[in-house]
Amino acid sequence: MFTVPPVWRELLLIVLFYSGYSLTRIVLVQDGTASAFAHADQILRLEGALGLDVELSLNRALLELPWLARAANVFYATMHFAVTLGMVVWLYLRRPQDYRWLRTSLMIATGVAVLGFWLYPLAPPRFLHEAGFVDPVTALQSFGLYASDASATMTNQYAAMPSMHAGWALWCGFVVVRLTARRWLQALGVLYPLTTTLVILATANHYVLDAVAGFAVVAGALALSWLLYARLLPGARARLLGRSSPAVPAPSPRPAAGDRPEPVGAGQSS
Repeated sequence: MFTVPPVWRELLLIVLFYSGYSLTRIVLVQDGTASAFAHADQILRLEGALGLDVELSLNRALLELPWLARAANVFYATMHFAVTLGMVVWLYLRRPQDYRWLRTSLMIATGVAVLGFWLYPLAPPRFLHEAGFVDPVTALQSFGLYASDASATMTNQYAAMPSMHAGWALWCGFVVVRLTARRWLQALGVLYPLTTTLVILATANHYVLDAVAGFAVVAGALALSWLLYARLLPGARARLLGRSSPAVPAPSPRPAAGDRPEPVGAGQSS
């Protein structure tokens, strides 16, 4: 029988990680945002050299379809949290044998991302108006993650590298593809991170390299968590592989002295 940690402990972990994320915003405000815009220039130059600078083209194409841009704004603001939280709850309730290592991988990836937000603050493309980028939330006055001053104030808008929108979407897709047998669900598991990546680029919230970094962080966290649970924790390898530990046969009880059968011929005269 597999067990999961108590709910209160899992909620405490969520609070701690969100607090760490929020602290990166406080540090950035104290230090100013000049470094975030300098890093944005670095990213654009590097992507230009590599031929990866597709963000502006996607942003302009999205704005030509206002209905699609509004849908993308809603997707960006809601799916990131709703799908990830829903997947965590589903694992907790329905896949207790996989919950711990997958939850740990998500925590590791998020912890690395918070460190990246602190060490490499990055202004998103939607702040680079001189480069031609347009924020579809502002341009269309539509619902979005940063549509209100309150939400913008409570969120670190310079936490672009690595992209946890892309990273968490990859984690969700991995969980669905690995733990479900239905082909249509597995197809959704592949489609979700791809759609998320297109949305974060077209809405000018992230760069291509942000998404690549987010994917790399999550992939590394999944591999590390697997190794930790498979090699360091007793019995975890069998659980991760979906097998139960081989049962050790119980020794046969030794008969009492009075119950032992007499040797053949015992008590017979020759």
